[in-house]
Amino acid sequence: MRKRRIRLLLALAAPIVLDARAALPETAKPAEKPEAIDVVELIPQEPPKWSPTNLFAPITGFFHGGPSYWYGERSVEIETTPPGAVLDLFYVRGNFQKRYEQADAPVRVMLPSRIEASDRDNLTVRALLDGYRQQELQIPVRSQTDRVMIDLSPLPNSLLAFTQTTFAGRGSLSFLTKEAVTFRLQKSKDGFDVVLTETSNTPTADATMQGVANSLIAGLKPQQLGEDLMIRVRLTDLGRSDDFETRSRQGFDPVRGVHVFNLDLAPRQGDDAARQSALRALGRIRTADVTGCALDFDEALREELDPAELARALTPNGSHTDPYLRAAMKRLGELSPDGVIRMRDGGRFRGSVPIELMAAATQPNEALGYLALLRRFVAEMETEPYRESTLRGLIAPELTPDRFDALLRQAQEREQSCERGGSGGTSAG
Repeated sequence: MRKRRIRLLLALAAPIVLDARAALPETAKPAEKPEAIDVVELIPQEPPKWSPTNLFAPITGFFHGGPSYWYGERSVEIETTPPGAVLDLFYVRGNFQKRYEQADAPVRVMLPSRIEASDRDNLTVRALLDGYRQQELQIPVRSQTDRVMIDLSPLPNSLLAFTQTTFAGRGSLSFLTKEAVTFRLQKSKDGFDVVLTETSNTPTADATMQGVANSLIAGLKPQQLGEDLMIRVRLTDLGRSDDFETRSRQGFDPVRGVHVFNLDLAPRQGDDAARQSALRALGRIRTADVTGCALDFDEALREELDPAELARALTPNGSHTDPYLRAAMKRLGELSPDGVIRMRDGGRFRGSVPIELMAAATQPNEALGYLALLRRFVAEMETEPYRESTLRGLIAPELTPDRFDALLRQAQEREQSCERGGSGGTSAG
């Protein structure tokens, strides 16, 4: 009878207990278990040699919190900031490596118990993350360290921007970096690799290297290899020929406060033939190419380009394109009405007067019709499908190919709209 009463009372109390549990607030519910991390076992197959420590471990263990210090499970949890670094894990006894594993942070490394390790056993950790300095540390297996946070330092140098220009049979790759760069060149099967040591890539520079293709360069592929940035340069058949050689030069841009490393693909026989070809090409450009509806194209493209970037691209800066740009400005003066180069701000310069021509050349980004003339100049000098890439290298090397393609199409549509409407184009007067 007593047992039946107890079972009855328990049956009546069960719903009350369940209701009480359901009524608990959220904070009273059991906390969720932390997300599991990878576990790597790094335990040598053979134990160390016997030592007096094994004899006195039962006694000395009391000074370290109990027997578990010597005989308990041993592990070290390793994290990095930023997370996701590749960890090389070495178990070293004396000067000999006993085990090696590789893992991604964070990770928990299982080690032998302290009694199964000697005082010369160490866990060596090497952390590697693209764009950061390599870090290495040692953790004695017998220590009480069970958690390590490795703070990775950014590399001292970074590639801030990249531009490329190919014109008149010569190419140039320009790398703008935070600090002066140390580099090396390596030949490859289809071109060469440029290795910038202790330099990290940036999204801006990476974007402008995508889709690059011209008469000399078939493509670029940046790749961060730990502390070094490698740019794989794939050349065309012309670029790989013996007619070209690579030349490097470094400088400093005081306006932007950046270092400039230039790598040129130069013809071994010099530029005389290219210059003669350029003069003939300029002679084939006519007034209609820089007036009328061509000015609508010129103005539409100029409105969308960043004025500072356009000025940097067109202003002489020691590049191999400088003499061609100066010759183009002179030709603009010859083709403009009354021989006068007109500027967006209303200024006028006579192309036949050397000092005025020089003044116009110092602000080419303001000269009306200059972009339209360069478009025609490129069309006379380059063959398809590289004309658009060449034009981008001359007037907007800091833009990505896709962005420049969109701006170019908009400017062409505005020119075509002018031609259909017969409006005669933007006034140059």
